[in-house]
Amino acid sequence: MKSTPVKGTRDYLPQEMAIRDYLQNVIADTYQDAGFSRIATPIIEDAVNLDKSEGGENLNLIFKILKRGQKLSSALQSENISEAALSDMGLRYDLTLPLSRYFAGNRNSLLTPFKVIQMDRVYRAERPQKGRLREFTQCDIDIIGNASPDAEIDLILTTAKALKKIGITKFQIKINDRRILKSIFSYAGFAETENEKLAIIFDKLDKIGIEGVKKELTEAGFDISAVSKFIGLFESGTLDLNSISKVCDAEYAANLKYIMETVNEVTGNEFPIVFTPSLVRGQGYYTGTIFEIEAEGYSGAVAGGGRYDNLIGKFLNEDIPAVGFSIGFERIFGILMEQGYQIPGRKKRIAVFYDKENYAGALTYAEELRKEYMVSVLERPKKLGKFLNRLETNDFDGFAVYGQEDGVKWF
Repeated sequence: MKSTPVKGTRDYLPQEMAIRDYLQNVIADTYQDAGFSRIATPIIEDAVNLDKSEGGENLNLIFKILKRGQKLSSALQSENISEAALSDMGLRYDLTLPLSRYFAGNRNSLLTPFKVIQMDRVYRAERPQKGRLREFTQCDIDIIGNASPDAEIDLILTTAKALKKIGITKFQIKINDRRILKSIFSYAGFAETENEKLAIIFDKLDKIGIEGVKKELTEAGFDISAVSKFIGLFESGTLDLNSISKVCDAEYAANLKYIMETVNEVTGNEFPIVFTPSLVRGQGYYTGTIFEIEAEGYSGAVAGGGRYDNLIGKFLNEDIPAVGFSIGFERIFGILMEQGYQIPGRKKRIAVFYDKENYAGALTYAEELRKEYMVSVLERPKKLGKFLNRLETNDFDGFAVYGQEDGVKWF
């Protein structure tokens, strides 16, 4: 048998879990202080829901679960065996689709607008590499039932506050609108069916520059005149919210201006919030505002989200406005650990050693010490010095031997 976890998953040592728990508790407390309520949903979803969720590339990364018993036997005996025939469930690839189903099923018991927290594991059949796990934790907040851009402002301010509380203080927020993106493509003359392929290339603007985007669009076989008109929007100067009105509905730009100005007013311009026309976001279910947070010292986004006004309607046959923001917990945790992160104000951890005949007294002594420290009561090992080295490497700060008058000794 193998003692290592499956590729793309991780085991966490006690000191790592202490930090993960602390960070998640700070994030959850910040969300709850802002009026959000926590829920939980199963990790397993119906395959039909997953397949119809417009999850973009994530639909190719779903862990599917085989049918069982007679259902599987019948499927295997079919002349035309398909993947859909063999699988009726799958693991959730994010928390948005389960939330949409949850709201549809519990709508009559919930307050609307519904301000909700989800902090849980999700699963994607990624090719394992640094920064890409197959099992990872997301920290989401969503607002369902509010079509106003006020919901976006609430999410942005709450997420920014949570990041600051866990030590991410230097960051910028990028913001765009999927409808502006579509309008730009349409204005240039591209067919609507080409939008997703266009978005994938345009999303590389920050990395390869406008000339790189032009080269890739040309090599991909897009219409030359449409490519030229599209590139011209960016070569002629900055495409900002004032000039964007010539290619899209003025309401889209006005909404973004309102969000940005309000966030700046509330925070006193504490962090930049920047209109970024090349911001795409990969999920196909986004219908309006989209946003990401980039932090100093971190590669890629540490948080992202957007508005998905049509997804819940797939369950209820009516449009329900919804918008969400997710913190990329694993990326933040990984960087903080590399930086030697320590829990601020954490109680010191000590061990109290006892001899067999003194266990009851050692427990009483430990209870007194627990007023100030985290205390483990351990039988005194034969080779105390060697064991102390192991304690130190496992995040203990000191020790005491019950019955000795020298008290707590620190490493």
